[in-house]
Amino acid sequence: MSKLFEALDNWGCDVKGAMERFLDDEELYVTCLETVITDDAFEKLGVALEQKQIQAAFDYAHTLKGVFANLGLTPMFLLVEELVEPLRAGNGENLETAYEKLLEANEYLKQILGKTAC
Repeated sequence: MSKLFEALDNWGCDVKGAMERFLDDEELYVTCLETVITDDAFEKLGVALEQKQIQAAFDYAHTLKGVFANLGLTPMFLLVEELVEPLRAGNGENLETAYEKLLEANEYLKQILGKTAC
């Protein structure tokens, strides 16, 4: 597990804080990481953005923001904030780039998990 935590830490994640929230249960933490990378909220967020469903897009983005915060996924948290705040204000315009960056970060997390699998 140390390679995974090192890779996450090098990416800018708050692994120490996450482990405190997870009561140092590394197995549970990894299970949650593996679950989040396949969460359908990513796809549903994209559909909602495309269809200009501002409230639905906000709900999906806000949910992901909370998950990222609890998992200490700081890079992803910062990216999703770029979606949450405009959506909170009712603005769903010009968010495609921020959404694409979020998807790229999710792919990067998948790579980290794949490269460091025990």
